Amino acid sequence: MDANHVEVRHLTFKDMTELREACKEVYVNSTLAAWNDKILTTLLTKFPEGQICVCVDGKVVGCALSLIIDYQKFGDDHSYDDITADYRFTTHDPKGDVLYGIEVFIHPEYRGLRLARRLYDARKELCENLNLRSIIAGGRMPGYVQYSDKMSAKQYIEKVKAKEFYDPVLSFQLANDFHVRKLLKGYLTDDTESLEYATLIEWANIFYTKSVKLINAERSEVRLGLVQWKMRPMDTIEELFEQMEFYVDAVSDYKSDFILFPELFQAPLMAEFNHLNFTESIRQLAKHSDAIRDKFIEFAITYNINIITGSMPLIDNNKLYNSGYLCRRDGSCERYDKIHPTPSEVRNWAMSGGNDIRVFDTDCGKIGIVICYDVEFPEYSRLLADQGMNILFVPFLTDTQNGYTRVRHCAMARAIENECYVAIAGAVGNLARVNHMDIQYAQSALFTPSDFSFPTTGIKAEATPNSEMTLIVDVNLDLLKQLHNHGAVHTMRDRRHDLYQLKLVKDL
Repeated sequence: MDANHVEVRHLTFKDMTELREACKEVYVNSTLAAWNDKILTTLLTKFPEGQICVCVDGKVVGCALSLIIDYQKFGDDHSYDDITADYRFTTHDPKGDVLYGIEVFIHPEYRGLRLARRLYDARKELCENLNLRSIIAGGRMPGYVQYSDKMSAKQYIEKVKAKEFYDPVLSFQLANDFHVRKLLKGYLTDDTESLEYATLIEWANIFYTKSVKLINAERSEVRLGLVQWKMRPMDTIEELFEQMEFYVDAVSDYKSDFILFPELFQAPLMAEFNHLNFTESIRQLAKHSDAIRDKFIEFAITYNINIITGSMPLIDNNKLYNSGYLCRRDGSCERYDKIHPTPSEVRNWAMSGGNDIRVFDTDCGKIGIVICYDVEFPEYSRLLADQGMNILFVPFLTDTQNGYTRVRHCAMARAIENECYVAIAGAVGNLARVNHMDIQYAQSALFTPSDFSFPTTGIKAEATPNSEMTLIVDVNLDLLKQLHNHGAVHTMRDRRHDLYQLKLVKDL
Protein backbone atom coordinates (compact mmCIF):
# COMPACT_ATOMS: atom_id res chain seq x y z
CA MET A 1 0.00 0.00 0.00
CA ASP A 2 1.44 3.37 -1.04
CA ALA A 3 1.15 6.36 1.28
CA ASN A 4 1.44 10.06 0.54
CA HIS A 5 0.89 11.33 4.05
CA VAL A 6 1.17 9.69 7.46
CA GLU A 7 0.05 11.31 10.71
CA VAL A 8 0.12 10.10 14.32
CA ARG A 9 -2.30 11.95 16.61
CA HIS A 10 -4.77 11.52 19.45
CA LEU A 11 -7.90 9.55 18.68
CA THR A 12 -11.18 11.51 18.65
CA PHE A 13 -14.88 10.62 18.75
CA LYS A 14 -15.09 11.40 15.02
CA ASP A 15 -12.66 8.56 14.29
CA MET A 16 -14.84 5.78 15.69
CA THR A 17 -16.32 4.57 12.43
CA GLU A 18 -12.98 4.25 10.63
CA LEU A 19 -11.33 2.68 13.67
CA ARG A 20 -14.12 0.13 14.04
CA GLU A 21 -13.80 -0.81 10.36
CA ALA A 22 -10.03 -1.30 10.74
CA CYS A 23 -10.62 -3.42 13.83
CA LYS A 24 -12.94 -5.75 11.90
CA GLU A 25 -10.27 -6.28 9.24
CA VAL A 26 -7.67 -7.12 11.91
CA TYR A 27 -9.83 -9.56 13.89
CA VAL A 28 -11.56 -11.43 11.05
CA ASN A 29 -13.48 -14.45 12.39
CA SER A 30 -12.26 -13.70 15.89
CA THR A 31 -14.02 -12.99 19.18
CA LEU A 32 -11.23 -10.58 20.18
CA ALA A 33 -12.70 -7.56 18.36
CA ALA A 34 -14.37 -5.74 21.24
CA TRP A 35 -13.94 -2.12 20.14
CA ASN A 36 -17.52 -0.92 19.57
CA ASP A 37 -18.73 2.66 19.94
CA LYS A 38 -19.83 2.21 23.55
CA ILE A 39 -16.46 0.88 24.71
CA LEU A 40 -14.48 3.46 22.75
CA THR A 41 -16.64 6.28 24.13
CA THR A 42 -15.99 5.12 27.68
CA LEU A 43 -12.25 4.92 27.02
CA LEU A 44 -12.04 8.33 25.33
CA THR A 45 -14.04 9.91 28.12
CA LYS A 46 -11.82 8.51 30.89
CA PHE A 47 -8.40 8.98 29.30
CA PRO A 48 -8.43 10.83 25.95
CA GLU A 49 -4.68 11.58 26.13
CA GLY A 50 -3.83 7.90 26.15
CA GLN A 51 -5.61 6.96 22.92
CA ILE A 52 -3.46 7.38 19.79
CA CYS A 53 -4.22 6.66 16.16
CA VAL A 54 -2.23 6.62 12.93
CA CYS A 55 -3.74 8.01 9.72
CA VAL A 56 -2.65 7.35 6.15
CA ASP A 57 -3.84 9.94 3.66
CA GLY A 58 -6.43 11.10 6.18
CA LYS A 59 -7.82 7.63 7.00
CA VAL A 60 -7.51 6.02 10.43
CA VAL A 61 -5.77 2.69 9.89
CA GLY A 62 -4.47 1.77 13.34
CA CYS A 63 -4.36 2.66 17.01
CA ALA A 64 -2.55 2.30 20.32
CA LEU A 65 -4.90 2.38 23.32
CA SER A 66 -3.81 2.60 26.94
CA LEU A 67 -4.69 3.29 30.57
CA ILE A 68 -2.79 4.61 33.58
CA ILE A 69 -2.87 2.16 36.47
CA ASP A 70 -1.49 1.88 39.98
CA TYR A 71 0.53 -1.24 39.25
CA GLN A 72 0.94 -2.43 42.83
CA LYS A 73 -2.82 -3.03 42.94
CA PHE A 74 -2.45 -5.69 40.25
CA GLY A 75 1.09 -7.05 40.41
CA ASP A 76 2.53 -9.37 37.78
CA ASP A 77 -0.23 -11.97 38.03
CA HIS A 78 -3.28 -10.49 36.36
CA SER A 79 -5.51 -10.94 33.34
CA TYR A 80 -6.65 -8.60 30.61
CA ASP A 81 -10.10 -8.41 32.19
CA ASP A 82 -8.49 -7.40 35.50
CA ILE A 83 -6.74 -4.45 33.84
CA THR A 84 -9.70 -3.25 31.77
CA ALA A 85 -12.38 -4.09 34.38
CA ASP A 86 -14.28 -5.93 31.65
CA TYR A 87 -13.99 -2.87 29.38
CA ARG A 88 -15.48 -0.49 31.97
CA PHE A 89 -12.00 0.99 32.55
CA THR A 90 -12.70 1.85 36.17
CA THR A 91 -9.09 0.79 36.80
CA HIS A 92 -7.78 3.95 35.13
CA ASP A 93 -5.97 5.99 37.80
CA PRO A 94 -4.50 9.40 36.81
CA LYS A 95 -2.26 9.13 39.89
CA GLY A 96 -0.94 5.71 38.87
CA ASP A 97 2.66 4.92 37.93
CA VAL A 98 2.37 2.73 34.81
CA LEU A 99 1.04 3.29 31.30
CA TYR A 100 -0.66 -0.01 30.49
CA GLY A 101 -1.06 -0.87 26.80
CA ILE A 102 -4.43 -2.48 26.14
CA GLU A 103 -4.41 -2.54 22.34
CA VAL A 104 -2.24 -1.96 19.27
CA PHE A 105 -3.29 -2.88 15.75
CA ILE A 106 -2.77 -1.86 12.12
CA HIS A 107 -5.20 -2.46 9.24
CA PRO A 108 -3.82 -5.44 7.23
CA GLU A 109 -3.75 -3.47 3.98
CA TYR A 110 -1.40 -0.87 5.53
CA ARG A 111 1.15 -3.19 7.09
CA GLY A 112 4.70 -2.87 5.80
CA LEU A 113 4.77 0.91 6.32
CA ARG A 114 6.22 0.53 9.85
CA LEU A 115 3.17 2.28 11.27
CA ALA A 116 3.17 0.20 14.45
CA ARG A 117 6.65 1.47 15.24
CA ARG A 118 5.33 5.03 15.03
CA LEU A 119 2.57 4.15 17.46
CA TYR A 120 5.03 2.57 19.88
CA ASP A 121 7.27 5.65 19.69
CA ALA A 122 4.29 7.92 20.37
CA ARG A 123 3.30 5.81 23.36
CA LYS A 124 6.85 6.01 24.73
CA GLU A 125 6.77 9.78 24.33
CA LEU A 126 3.45 9.87 26.19
CA CYS A 127 4.91 7.79 29.02
CA GLU A 128 7.88 10.15 29.36
CA ASN A 129 5.76 13.31 29.25
CA LEU A 130 3.39 11.93 31.89
CA ASN A 131 6.40 10.95 34.05
CA LEU A 132 5.28 7.34 34.39
CA ARG A 133 7.88 4.76 35.31
CA SER A 134 7.18 2.30 32.48
CA ILE A 135 4.90 0.91 29.81
CA ILE A 136 3.58 -2.56 30.61
CA ALA A 137 1.34 -4.77 28.51
CA GLY A 138 0.29 -8.34 28.03
CA GLY A 139 1.66 -9.45 24.68
CA ARG A 140 -0.06 -12.09 22.57
CA MET A 141 1.97 -14.96 21.06
CA PRO A 142 0.02 -15.79 17.90
CA GLY A 143 2.81 -17.99 16.54
CA TYR A 144 2.82 -20.33 19.52
CA VAL A 145 -0.06 -22.49 18.27
CA GLN A 146 2.25 -23.91 15.57
CA TYR A 147 4.73 -25.22 18.16
CA SER A 148 2.56 -25.97 21.19
CA ASP A 149 2.79 -29.72 20.66
CA LYS A 150 6.60 -29.57 20.53
CA MET A 151 7.53 -27.22 23.38
CA SER A 152 6.28 -25.23 26.34
CA ALA A 153 5.31 -21.59 26.10
CA LYS A 154 8.43 -20.67 28.07
CA GLN A 155 10.64 -22.53 25.59
CA TYR A 156 8.86 -20.81 22.71
CA ILE A 157 9.60 -17.38 24.22
CA GLU A 158 13.30 -18.25 24.55
CA LYS A 159 13.39 -19.37 20.91
CA VAL A 160 11.84 -16.07 19.80
CA LYS A 161 14.27 -14.09 21.96
CA ALA A 162 17.15 -16.00 20.38
CA LYS A 163 15.67 -15.20 16.92
CA GLU A 164 15.30 -18.89 16.12
CA PHE A 165 11.55 -18.35 15.69
CA TYR A 166 9.63 -15.32 14.50
CA ASP A 167 6.45 -14.30 16.29
CA PRO A 168 4.56 -11.40 14.65
CA VAL A 169 3.81 -9.77 18.03
CA LEU A 170 6.60 -10.77 20.42
CA SER A 171 9.42 -10.33 17.89
CA PHE A 172 8.20 -6.81 17.16
CA GLN A 173 7.96 -5.94 20.84
CA LEU A 174 11.47 -7.17 21.57
CA ALA A 175 12.79 -5.14 18.63
CA ASN A 176 11.22 -2.05 20.19
CA ASP A 177 13.14 -2.26 23.47
CA PHE A 178 10.54 -4.16 25.50
CA HIS A 179 11.68 -7.01 27.72
CA VAL A 180 9.72 -9.97 29.01
CA ARG A 181 8.99 -9.83 32.75
CA LYS A 182 7.22 -13.18 32.97
CA LEU A 183 4.85 -15.63 31.28
CA LEU A 184 1.14 -15.24 31.98
CA LYS A 185 -1.41 -18.06 31.75
CA GLY A 186 -5.10 -17.39 31.13
CA TYR A 187 -4.41 -13.76 30.25
CA LEU A 188 -6.82 -13.19 27.36
CA THR A 189 -9.90 -15.38 27.13
CA ASP A 190 -10.52 -16.94 23.69
CA ASP A 191 -7.02 -16.13 22.39
CA THR A 192 -6.71 -19.53 20.71
CA GLU A 193 -3.56 -18.66 18.74
CA SER A 194 -1.68 -17.97 21.96
CA LEU A 195 -3.53 -20.73 23.85
CA GLU A 196 -4.39 -17.95 26.31
CA TYR A 197 -0.71 -17.45 27.16
CA ALA A 198 0.82 -13.99 27.10
CA THR A 199 4.15 -12.35 27.76
CA LEU A 200 4.13 -9.63 30.39
CA ILE A 201 6.34 -7.08 28.66
CA GLU A 202 7.80 -3.81 29.93
CA TRP A 203 9.57 -0.74 28.59
CA ALA A 204 11.26 1.32 31.30
CA ASN A 205 11.12 5.11 31.17
CA ILE A 206 14.72 6.14 31.84
CA PHE A 207 13.64 9.73 32.50
CA TYR A 208 11.16 8.82 35.23
CA THR A 209 11.54 10.65 38.54
CA LYS A 210 9.66 9.32 41.54
CA SER A 211 8.87 12.79 42.84
CA VAL A 212 8.89 15.83 40.60
CA LYS A 213 10.48 18.86 42.24
CA LEU A 214 9.07 22.22 41.30
CA ILE A 215 12.29 23.98 42.35
CA ASN A 216 15.87 22.82 43.04
CA ALA A 217 15.43 19.83 40.74
CA GLU A 218 18.47 18.19 39.15
CA ARG A 219 19.07 19.65 35.72
CA SER A 220 19.69 17.77 32.52
CA GLU A 221 21.65 20.69 31.00
CA VAL A 222 24.79 21.40 33.03
CA ARG A 223 27.34 24.11 32.29
CA LEU A 224 31.01 23.57 33.14
CA GLY A 225 33.82 26.10 33.42
CA LEU A 226 37.36 24.72 33.09
CA VAL A 227 40.23 26.94 34.19
CA GLN A 228 43.47 26.69 32.24
CA TRP A 229 45.46 28.40 34.98
CA LYS A 230 48.69 30.26 34.25
CA MET A 231 51.51 29.75 36.71
CA ARG A 232 52.92 33.21 37.51
CA PRO A 233 55.09 34.52 40.37
CA MET A 234 53.09 35.43 43.49
CA ASP A 235 54.52 36.85 46.68
CA THR A 236 51.47 36.60 48.95
CA ILE A 237 48.42 34.42 49.42
CA GLU A 238 46.25 37.48 48.80
CA GLU A 239 47.56 37.59 45.23
CA LEU A 240 46.50 33.96 44.85
CA PHE A 241 43.03 34.73 46.23
CA GLU A 242 42.69 37.62 43.78
CA GLN A 243 43.48 35.36 40.83
CA MET A 244 41.16 32.62 42.14
CA GLU A 245 38.30 35.09 42.46
CA PHE A 246 38.96 36.48 38.99
CA TYR A 247 38.32 33.07 37.45
CA VAL A 248 35.33 32.26 39.67
CA ASP A 249 33.78 35.62 38.85
CA ALA A 250 34.39 35.22 35.11
CA VAL A 251 33.00 31.69 34.92
CA SER A 252 29.98 32.42 37.16
CA ASP A 253 29.01 35.30 34.84
CA TYR A 254 28.18 32.60 32.28
CA LYS A 255 25.82 30.93 34.81
CA SER A 256 28.10 27.91 35.08
CA ASP A 257 27.18 25.12 37.47
CA PHE A 258 30.78 23.97 38.07
CA ILE A 259 34.24 25.45 37.89
CA LEU A 260 37.29 23.16 37.80
CA PHE A 261 40.77 24.32 38.87
CA PRO A 262 43.98 22.40 38.03
CA GLU A 263 46.15 20.25 40.24
CA LEU A 264 48.55 22.16 42.57
CA PHE A 265 47.64 25.53 41.01
CA GLN A 266 48.88 27.32 44.19
CA ALA A 267 52.47 26.19 43.51
CA PRO A 268 53.69 29.81 43.00
CA LEU A 269 53.49 30.27 46.78
CA MET A 270 56.21 27.66 47.16
CA ALA A 271 58.83 30.14 45.90
CA GLU A 272 59.47 31.47 49.42
CA PHE A 273 60.44 27.93 50.51
CA ASN A 274 62.83 27.32 47.64
CA HIS A 275 65.80 27.24 50.03
CA LEU A 276 64.37 24.11 51.67
CA ASN A 277 64.55 20.56 50.37
CA PHE A 278 61.70 19.20 48.24
CA THR A 279 59.99 17.33 51.08
CA GLU A 280 60.03 20.28 53.47
CA SER A 281 59.01 22.90 50.90
CA ILE A 282 55.82 21.06 49.93
CA ARG A 283 54.92 20.67 53.61
CA GLN A 284 55.34 24.40 54.09
CA LEU A 285 53.02 25.01 51.15
CA ALA A 286 50.46 22.75 52.83
CA LYS A 287 50.13 25.32 55.63
CA HIS A 288 48.15 27.51 53.21
CA SER A 289 45.65 24.81 52.26
CA ASP A 290 43.05 25.44 54.98
CA ALA A 291 42.92 29.14 54.11
CA ILE A 292 42.59 28.35 50.38
CA ARG A 293 39.77 25.89 51.10
CA ASP A 294 37.92 28.44 53.26
CA LYS A 295 38.24 31.09 50.56
CA PHE A 296 36.82 28.69 47.97
CA ILE A 297 33.85 27.95 50.24
CA GLU A 298 33.24 31.70 50.48
CA PHE A 299 33.42 32.07 46.69
CA ALA A 300 31.08 29.10 46.10
CA ILE A 301 28.38 30.76 48.18
CA THR A 302 28.98 34.30 46.95
CA TYR A 303 29.09 33.41 43.26
CA ASN A 304 26.49 30.59 43.40
CA ILE A 305 28.71 27.96 41.78
CA ASN A 306 30.04 24.52 42.67
CA ILE A 307 33.83 24.70 42.87
CA ILE A 308 36.20 21.79 42.35
CA THR A 309 39.36 23.18 43.86
CA GLY A 310 41.89 21.20 41.84
CA SER A 311 44.33 19.95 44.43
CA MET A 312 46.70 21.17 47.11
CA PRO A 313 49.11 19.52 49.56
CA LEU A 314 47.41 18.51 52.79
CA ILE A 315 48.89 17.12 56.01
CA ASP A 316 46.66 14.69 57.91
CA ASN A 317 48.03 12.70 60.86
CA ASN A 318 51.52 13.73 59.76
CA LYS A 319 51.00 12.16 56.33
CA LEU A 320 51.17 14.32 53.20
CA TYR A 321 48.34 13.95 50.69
CA ASN A 322 47.54 15.56 47.35
CA SER A 323 43.95 16.62 48.06
CA GLY A 324 41.17 18.89 46.96
CA TYR A 325 37.64 19.90 47.88
CA LEU A 326 34.22 19.96 46.33
CA CYS A 327 32.83 23.28 47.59
CA ARG A 328 29.12 23.32 46.82
CA ARG A 329 27.17 26.52 46.34
CA ASP A 330 25.05 25.71 49.40
CA GLY A 331 28.16 26.06 51.59
CA SER A 332 28.87 22.36 52.15
CA CYS A 333 32.32 20.98 51.45
CA GLU A 334 33.83 17.50 50.97
CA ARG A 335 37.42 16.39 50.55
CA TYR A 336 38.88 14.05 47.94
CA ASP A 337 42.44 12.66 47.75
CA LYS A 338 44.75 11.57 44.97
CA ILE A 339 44.71 7.78 45.21
CA HIS A 340 47.79 7.15 43.10
CA PRO A 341 50.72 9.51 43.74
CA THR A 342 53.17 9.55 40.84
CA PRO A 343 56.61 8.03 41.36
CA SER A 344 58.14 11.52 41.48
CA GLU A 345 55.60 12.67 44.11
CA VAL A 346 56.56 9.73 46.29
CA ARG A 347 60.29 10.15 45.64
CA ASN A 348 60.55 13.94 46.05
CA TRP A 349 57.70 14.76 48.42
CA ALA A 350 57.01 11.50 50.30
CA MET A 351 53.38 11.81 49.18
CA SER A 352 50.83 9.24 50.41
CA GLY A 353 47.83 7.98 48.47
CA GLY A 354 44.28 8.38 49.74
CA ASN A 355 41.92 5.50 50.54
CA ASP A 356 38.45 6.84 49.70
CA ILE A 357 36.83 5.95 46.36
CA ARG A 358 33.34 7.45 46.06
CA VAL A 359 31.11 9.72 44.03
CA PHE A 360 29.78 13.06 45.22
CA ASP A 361 26.16 14.18 45.17
CA THR A 362 25.53 17.64 43.74
CA ASP A 363 22.53 19.65 42.60
CA CYS A 364 23.48 18.54 39.07
CA GLY A 365 23.70 14.82 39.76
CA LYS A 366 26.51 12.49 40.80
CA ILE A 367 30.08 13.39 39.89
CA GLY A 368 33.48 11.80 40.30
CA ILE A 369 36.81 13.58 40.89
CA VAL A 370 40.19 11.99 40.23
CA ILE A 371 43.51 13.80 40.23
CA CYS A 372 45.85 13.57 37.22
CA TYR A 373 47.66 10.20 37.43
CA ASP A 374 44.48 8.63 38.89
CA VAL A 375 42.80 8.80 35.48
CA GLU A 376 45.40 6.38 34.10
CA PHE A 377 43.94 3.59 36.26
CA PRO A 378 40.71 2.42 34.59
CA GLU A 379 39.51 0.45 37.62
CA TYR A 380 39.20 3.62 39.71
CA SER A 381 36.90 5.40 37.28
CA ARG A 382 34.88 2.23 36.66
CA LEU A 383 34.17 1.94 40.39
CA LEU A 384 32.88 5.52 40.32
CA ALA A 385 30.75 4.77 37.26
CA ASP A 386 29.24 1.81 39.09
CA GLN A 387 28.19 4.29 41.79
CA GLY A 388 26.24 6.38 39.27
CA MET A 389 28.78 8.98 38.13
CA ASN A 390 27.74 11.14 35.16
CA ILE A 391 30.64 13.61 35.00
CA LEU A 392 34.26 12.85 35.85
CA PHE A 393 36.43 15.86 36.72
CA VAL A 394 40.20 15.51 36.31
CA PRO A 395 42.41 18.33 37.62
CA PHE A 396 45.93 17.68 36.33
CA LEU A 397 49.44 19.10 36.21
CA THR A 398 51.88 17.89 33.55
CA ASP A 399 55.26 19.36 32.63
CA THR A 400 55.77 17.63 29.29
CA GLN A 401 53.63 16.82 26.31
CA ASN A 402 54.32 13.14 26.97
CA GLY A 403 52.68 13.37 30.37
CA TYR A 404 49.77 15.37 29.00
CA THR A 405 49.20 12.82 26.24
CA ARG A 406 48.85 10.07 28.83
CA VAL A 407 46.26 12.08 30.79
CA ARG A 408 44.35 13.11 27.66
CA HIS A 409 44.11 9.72 26.01
CA CYS A 410 43.24 7.95 29.26
CA ALA A 411 40.54 10.56 29.97
CA MET A 412 39.05 9.97 26.52
CA ALA A 413 39.05 6.23 27.16
CA ARG A 414 37.33 6.70 30.52
CA ALA A 415 34.53 8.68 28.80
CA ILE A 416 33.88 5.87 26.33
CA GLU A 417 34.14 2.87 28.63
CA ASN A 418 32.16 4.46 31.49
CA GLU A 419 29.58 6.23 29.30
CA CYS A 420 30.17 9.58 31.00
CA TYR A 421 31.55 13.05 30.37
CA VAL A 422 35.17 13.72 31.39
CA ALA A 423 36.45 17.25 32.03
CA ILE A 424 40.17 17.88 32.39
CA ALA A 425 41.83 21.16 33.44
CA GLY A 426 45.55 21.86 33.74
CA ALA A 427 48.07 24.66 34.28
CA VAL A 428 50.33 26.40 31.79
CA GLY A 429 53.32 28.74 32.07
CA ASN A 430 56.49 28.38 34.13
CA LEU A 431 57.81 29.04 37.61
CA ALA A 432 61.50 29.90 37.36
CA ARG A 433 61.88 30.31 41.13
CA VAL A 434 60.19 27.08 42.23
CA ASN A 435 62.17 23.86 42.31
CA HIS A 436 60.53 20.81 40.72
CA MET A 437 57.74 23.01 39.26
CA ASP A 438 59.62 24.62 36.39
CA ILE A 439 57.35 24.25 33.33
CA GLN A 440 53.82 23.15 32.56
CA TYR A 441 52.02 21.88 29.48
CA ALA A 442 48.22 21.69 29.19
CA GLN A 443 45.24 21.69 26.89
CA SER A 444 42.05 21.56 28.95
CA ALA A 445 39.12 19.76 27.34
CA LEU A 446 35.73 18.12 27.69
CA PHE A 447 35.47 14.55 26.36
CA THR A 448 32.33 12.57 25.60
CA PRO A 449 31.39 9.00 24.78
CA SER A 450 31.58 8.17 21.08
CA ASP A 451 28.06 7.53 19.81
CA PHE A 452 25.51 9.19 17.57
CA SER A 453 24.36 11.78 20.14
CA PHE A 454 27.92 12.99 20.71
CA PRO A 455 30.76 14.42 18.59
CA THR A 456 32.29 11.77 16.35
CA THR A 457 35.75 12.63 17.71
CA GLY A 458 34.63 12.28 21.34
CA ILE A 459 35.79 15.88 21.92
CA LYS A 460 33.04 18.32 22.92
CA ALA A 461 35.40 21.28 23.41
CA GLU A 462 39.08 21.99 24.03
CA ALA A 463 41.19 24.96 24.96
CA THR A 464 44.11 26.42 23.03
CA PRO A 465 47.24 24.56 24.13
CA ASN A 466 49.52 26.37 26.58
CA SER A 467 47.39 29.55 26.72
CA GLU A 468 45.81 31.06 29.80
CA MET A 469 42.04 30.86 29.34
CA THR A 470 38.75 29.40 30.48
CA LEU A 471 36.66 26.85 28.64
CA ILE A 472 32.88 27.10 29.04
CA VAL A 473 30.96 24.07 27.82
CA ASP A 474 27.47 22.58 28.23
CA VAL A 475 26.73 18.90 28.74
CA ASN A 476 23.37 17.14 28.52
CA LEU A 477 22.88 14.38 31.11
CA ASP A 478 19.77 13.05 29.35
CA LEU A 479 22.00 12.02 26.45
CA LEU A 480 23.85 9.73 28.85
CA LYS A 481 20.58 8.08 29.88
CA GLN A 482 19.76 7.45 26.23
CA LEU A 483 23.26 6.07 25.66
CA HIS A 484 23.04 3.70 28.63
CA ASN A 485 19.83 2.19 27.28
CA HIS A 486 19.76 2.75 23.52
CA GLY A 487 23.36 3.34 22.42
CA ALA A 488 25.01 1.53 19.54
CA VAL A 489 27.00 -0.36 22.19
CA HIS A 490 26.51 -0.73 25.96
CA THR A 491 29.95 -0.90 27.55
CA MET A 492 28.58 -0.70 31.08
CA ARG A 493 25.68 -3.11 30.62
CA ASP A 494 27.41 -5.73 28.47
CA ARG A 495 30.19 -6.62 30.90
CA ARG A 496 30.57 -10.36 31.50
CA HIS A 497 29.99 -10.53 35.24
CA ASP A 498 29.90 -14.30 34.88
CA LEU A 499 33.59 -14.21 33.88
CA TYR A 500 35.05 -11.24 35.77
CA GLN A 501 34.09 -8.75 38.47
CA LEU A 502 35.46 -5.54 39.89
CA LYS A 503 34.86 -4.75 43.53
CA LEU A 504 36.00 -2.21 46.09
CA VAL A 505 38.09 -3.53 48.98
CA LYS A 506 36.93 -1.44 51.92
CA ASP A 507 39.07 -2.80 54.76
CA LEU A 508 42.42 -1.19 54.03
